[in-house]
Amino acid sequence: MANAKFNLNMPANETVKSYAPDTPERKIIKEKLHELKNRQVEIPLIIGGKEVRTGNLGKCVLPHNHGALMGTYHMAGKKEIQMAIEASLKISQKWAMMEWHERASIFLKAAEILAGPWRSLLNASTMLCQSKNVFQAEADAACELIDFLRFNTFYASQIYENQPPISSAGTWNRLEYRPLEGFIFTAAPFNFTSIAGNLASAPAIMGNVVLWKPASNAVYSAYFLMKLFEEAGIPDGVINFIPGFGEEIGPLIMKSPDLAGIHFTGSTRIFQNMWETVGNNIRIYKNYPRIVGETGGKDFVFAHKDTGIEELGTALIRGAFEYQGQKCSAASRAYIPRSIWPELQGFVLKELKTVKMGDVEDFSNFINAVIDKTAFDKITQYIEFIKSSNEAEILYGGNYDDTKGYFIEPTVAATTNPHFRTMEEEIFGPILTIYIYEDNSFEETLHLCDTTSPYGLTGSIFSRNREAISAAEKILVNAAGNFYINDKPAGAIVGQQPFGGSRASGTNDKAGSMLNMIRWVTPRTIKETFSPPTDYRYPFMAKE
Repeated sequence: MANAKFNLNMPANETVKSYAPDTPERKIIKEKLHELKNRQVEIPLIIGGKEVRTGNLGKCVLPHNHGALMGTYHMAGKKEIQMAIEASLKISQKWAMMEWHERASIFLKAAEILAGPWRSLLNASTMLCQSKNVFQAEADAACELIDFLRFNTFYASQIYENQPPISSAGTWNRLEYRPLEGFIFTAAPFNFTSIAGNLASAPAIMGNVVLWKPASNAVYSAYFLMKLFEEAGIPDGVINFIPGFGEEIGPLIMKSPDLAGIHFTGSTRIFQNMWETVGNNIRIYKNYPRIVGETGGKDFVFAHKDTGIEELGTALIRGAFEYQGQKCSAASRAYIPRSIWPELQGFVLKELKTVKMGDVEDFSNFINAVIDKTAFDKITQYIEFIKSSNEAEILYGGNYDDTKGYFIEPTVAATTNPHFRTMEEEIFGPILTIYIYEDNSFEETLHLCDTTSPYGLTGSIFSRNREAISAAEKILVNAAGNFYINDKPAGAIVGQQPFGGSRASGTNDKAGSMLNMIRWVTPRTIKETFSPPTDYRYPFMAKE
């Protein structure tokens, strides 16, 4: 049975390679980037292990050089969605009945392949497709995904080993952890290859079959990830790769009575629409679908007057502008006490003048391009709104150019209104808005921070004063599912800081933890009686 006992040891986190000059990994990744840029790929759907070409094509372009075409991809329609559902259900029972450690071995093998010969491929494809510098790609497409695969199989072993502690005399009680009945729909974001991999693989590790829709602007790297799963030995139909428009694919999938769950990372609006659709369709499903989602954030850095300027300033720059602010955990708003603001402003502006922006192949660049024209237009509209307002001013940046690539300068704004639009709304771009508060209004401003945004994903407090840290922890208890003390509010590590938030930020099922993995099973309690009774009468019924 799938619950056979087989121990796994707690894994260690994968080490992030430096890619410093003269290192072997730097030479290898440069060669891989050159190789990929000089060949185009035609990406099919992969349904039931077979390549499917629809002729309805989308383009894979470089965000930092949008005139360069890396390949094309076929998009799924109604026919292909039905094919994918049928292919997943065809293999579902066989996959569910496979010994769990045999399933786990496939994903552990995928981790080993990724840590070794496939590392440069996943990193280079992520750099090109999503315009990530080499460090951001390494931390994402290699290390975090390797960690997801290794830690999730370990958490699976812990779940299966969790059994009732007591059995009455003559009986044996046990728990069987069954996969959900039906298929899981996973919809991935563009910004993290590791998240795309985790969304598809976490339910599969627990014996579920998956329909995986990658983000349309990240199909290129997602395709190589799908090929990694195939290389590791994933059976045909367990994970079905179905690129296409979410507006078309989602409703088709959610009309299926066999929908068993949704594993989602993306916008709050889309997730709420999906939840609403499931609710409207609830009577057609064979089971109540599990809905697991991580959505947006309006993440904050809150500074106390007793803090170090350089560490605070560095956290703001890295937290707000790494990967162009295109992280749901990126620092987007900051609360700074007036007494330290002049010194902090000087440090941040001086450091930002050294920041370079450009192509990912130039390793001296800290900033690259935002993902596409839609994102570029949305983000620059916020910049123009700031420029036109009498409640805010741009202190640094504010320039942008999409002539060759979708480049937006890291932009720092200060506002006199704590409810200014860019203090409340998720931007998903390289804009940091700062509100200056009076030193004697520390706790009052903490409450302001707590109630300003509908989100509750990440945040941090900077202080050398333990009482201030303690106050921030208590007042901001619901403001961030991942809370950081004297660190930037981004960069969660699998196994160390399971990731997720609540409020409008999602279901907080903590990707990279047992809490997420348990969502993809439905337990069955089994009681076995060795000597069943042969008389219905109980002792109390005896005559006196």
